[in-house]
Parts: sequence; C-alpha cells; structure tokens
Amino acid sequence: MRRATGVVLLAVGAFLVVLAPLLRFQVAGKLIEAPSDQYSVSKLSADNAQYFSQQDLKVLTGTLDITVTTRGDVAESKDDHVVWDQFTAVNDVTNSRPSISLSEFRSAFNKYNGAGVNCCGVSVDKQPVQLDGQIFLFPFGVEKKTYKVFDTSTRKAWDAAFVGEDTVQGLKVYKFQQKIPPTVTQTLTAPASVLGMTDPGDVQVNRVYDGVVTFWVEPTTGAPVKQEQQRHEVLKTADGVERMPALIATAQFTPQTIGELVKTARDSMDQITLIKTTAPLLSLVIGLILAVAGFVLLRAPSAAASKDKPATASAADAE
Repeated sequence: MRRATGVVLLAVGAFLVVLAPLLRFQVAGKLIEAPSDQYSVSKLSADNAQYFSQQDLKVLTGTLDITVTTRGDVAESKDDHVVWDQFTAVNDVTNSRPSISLSEFRSAFNKYNGAGVNCCGVSVDKQPVQLDGQIFLFPFGVEKKTYKVFDTSTRKAWDAAFVGEDTVQGLKVYKFQQKIPPTVTQTLTAPASVLGMTDPGDVQVNRVYDGVVTFWVEPTTGAPVKQEQQRHEVLKTADGVERMPALIATAQFTPQTIGELVKTARDSMDQITLIKTTAPLLSLVIGLILAVAGFVLLRAPSAAASKDKPATASAADAE
C-alpha cells in the first residue's frame, strides 16, 4: 500500500512540476486575451470648446459632453481576433445643442496584442478603411517604445511615442503621446458669406485636422486608463487660407470614467497575475512536495521487512 501511494504521489508531483512552465509560457498566452463581449460607456468633457454650428451657421463656444459606447460583436469574433463597434456622440451642454457630432467605428483586432485586423466590414462612418497599428488596446506587457495607434479622424495610424512613467489614482502607468500633423479629413461646400468671404454663392473648403493625443496606459494589461485629445480642426479654402474653426477643443476622460477604467485594469492585472504567476508557482511547489513525499515513501522499508530483519538476526545469534 505504501509503495502504491508513493508511486501515485511521485507521478502526480512530476506532472505538476512539468505543468508549471507550460502554464507560465504556453497556456497563459492563450488565456490572456481581449474580451469578445466587451461593453463599456466612457465619457469625456471639453471645456471652452469652439466649433462651427451648422444649425446656427456660426462658431459657438461651450462645454462639450462626449459619450463613447463600445460593444463587442460576439458572432463576428472568431479565431484570433475580436470585433468591437464604437459609437461616439458629442453634445454642446452650454448652448443646448445635442448631437452636434455623431460617428461610428467598426473595428477588428488581434485579441492577444491589439493590432488591427482587416476583416468583418471594418469602417469609419460606414466607409471602409484599412486598419493599421493598435486598436483600442496596447499589447499585453507594454514596452517603453513607440507604437503605431490608429486614428479614426484621419483614418490611418500614427506614432505614439513613450514619453515617461506616471501614476493615475495610485496606478502605475506608461504615458504615450501621439502627434498628428495637419491632415485633410473632409472636403465640403459652404456659403462664402458664412466664411466671411465676399465671393458670391458657395465655395469649396477643406476640413483640416491636427492634434495631440495622450494615452496613460497600464503596462500589464495594455489598457488606457486616461486619455486627453487636443483637437485643432479648421476650415481652409483652396488657397490655403484658414477661414474659421471647425472644432478646437481639449477633451479628457471624466474622473468617473478614469475611476472605472482604473478598477477594470486592477481586476485584469489580478487575473493575469493568477494565470502567469500564482498558478504556475503553486503547481511547481505542490508538485515538488508531492514528488519528495512519494520518493520518501518508496525509499522507506516496508513494515514486513522491518519485522523480518530482527527475527533473522535473532536466529543468527542463537546459532
């Protein structure tokens, strides 16, 4: 019985010891992934923003309330990618102008590293796009280097450079900054008089956007927990003259949104620690204990052998 128990303990212990590095280096990489059933609502606010109101045909100044709703498309999330749909609504709360801007973004990205995948009808405002760079998330285990991050306004990826470490509500983060050069995002027609021009009729204008986007990213999960968008959008005529602001604002995540994102990041960090560190370490320690116990049982003399030994010695002494 002792020998059988020893064999079992030794076998189970050896299995757990071998399992430990497999959990750490192979299994963990497959378990840590972006969710396909994502659902979140983030809010940003921009004080003293300037924008051209199509309703009023003039530039207004006010506080903008921005709501970003993100929902995962579970049915289209297959193999190594997930599909997320994002809807952004901008309201002017100062001048009581709801829905001054509405936009949609359908994305697909690798669920293990956050890199864009071109499938599943990816688009910006229903117009097909080619995705490149990071989409929503940075890779798990973020490094202190430059990453390309996709920008929906210009519909292309731009460098986001690592600029230092920081803390957000006590959480250690990496700070990245993306500088977007002046880029034409839209060409439209507007009355010359609205643009302050004396020309009769309508004129063609370009909407030109440049800006700076700053991301505060928790490095273990690759999740941004804070964001600031400095947007500078103006209307320019064909002669290159800037005629009026289209949107000039600095938008930031609200404190409530930051708090929710920090909590989510902490929860995800705990799960990653469990998968990558705690489980493999427990497997290794328990495996070693069981293996040693099994070895000891196998090496120890059996009860029958212990009884036979003194009896034999007594017989020899009698002779």
